Amino acid sequence: MSFSAIVVAAGSGLRAGAGVPKAWRHLGGRAVARWSLETLAAAGASPLLVVVAEDMRVEAETALSGLSGITLVPGGATRAASVQAGLAGLGDAPDDHRVLIHDAARPFLTRAHVERLLVGLEGGQGAILALPLADTLKRNDEAHLATPSREGLWRAQTPQAFRLAALKRGYEAWDFSVEPTDDAQVVTNTGGKVALVAGDPMLFKLTYPEDFVMAEQLAGGARQVRTGMGYDAHRWGPGDAVWLCGVSIDHDQTLIGHSDADAGLHALTDALLGALGAGDIGEHFPPSDPQWRGASSDRFLAHAAGLVRARGGQIVNVDVTLICERPKIRPHRDAMRARVAEILAVKEDQVSVKATTTEGMGFTGRQEGLAAQAIATIEQPR
Repeated sequence: MSFSAIVVAAGSGLRAGAGVPKAWRHLGGRAVARWSLETLAAAGASPLLVVVAEDMRVEAETALSGLSGITLVPGGATRAASVQAGLAGLGDAPDDHRVLIHDAARPFLTRAHVERLLVGLEGGQGAILALPLADTLKRNDEAHLATPSREGLWRAQTPQAFRLAALKRGYEAWDFSVEPTDDAQVVTNTGGKVALVAGDPMLFKLTYPEDFVMAEQLAGGARQVRTGMGYDAHRWGPGDAVWLCGVSIDHDQTLIGHSDADAGLHALTDALLGALGAGDIGEHFPPSDPQWRGASSDRFLAHAAGLVRARGGQIVNVDVTLICERPKIRPHRDAMRARVAEILAVKEDQVSVKATTTEGMGFTGRQEGLAAQAIATIEQPR
């Protein structure tokens, strides 16, 4: 189901305490905003707009480095103004287009939340995640302490999902002498039907300093780090160039294989698949299938990286060791790191490529072939 998403991250977050606005503070080693953006990207949000304060644009670009499909939009003075800026960024999307509005300060978004919202949107103009009230309410009047009924009351969360036309119509009709507290209020004000779907206590909003303390504790349990290993070897044969870690190197031989025989990328693909527990490269790209004859191995590695993102995960770092007497790897190492980083959509300092010999021993020492081994570390939801 196609949909867009607008993540509002332009607020100053004064109640969270002094310092960097809360959307760009670190939680579990990543910016708060990045947590939900990774989930939305993996769920297929396109386009994915992030509304940021103009003076935080550089900070946002740094925090979101390596995430593809993200567009930064300048925010407004209020949350409502920022949402409208995001809506304008959708251009001429059709009236029935589905759009999710999310507060960046709710980091523990999952794909299940997104799917529930999209299903809930099928019968109306909007759908919101909400939780029934569990605590007794109190209103402190001057005369006495009142206890209002909580019957029929719900705690609204984000994301909130809408048909684009209904949300635009709501904002066009809103009297801005009073600011709306959420987007559902804007839609229901013009008669739009908004459904309630099951919320999640984990989707709490980071508002006060103590919320960050609790979130840090949850972040450790909400994610897990996994490591995979890969190994590949190919024999030398007649040729004038060899592909290694995505770079073509002039050489008096080439590696023989069904694809381009890039042993470095093959080992790294297997390492990522191993970290996911998703089999090996031969299961995903069988050598018996003629469509992979001579194929560029960057397709295999990009596929494995896509599987990581589809699970809401991210690549922490990768390390490739090429084992050969020739060609010399050092002159090409920087180009290899850059190419691997490009394929994986990560920063270069998350990629290591190095080489060693076996001092003349074994099949690599006798220059009968080349071997590669790789380790990949990923982080993903539990």
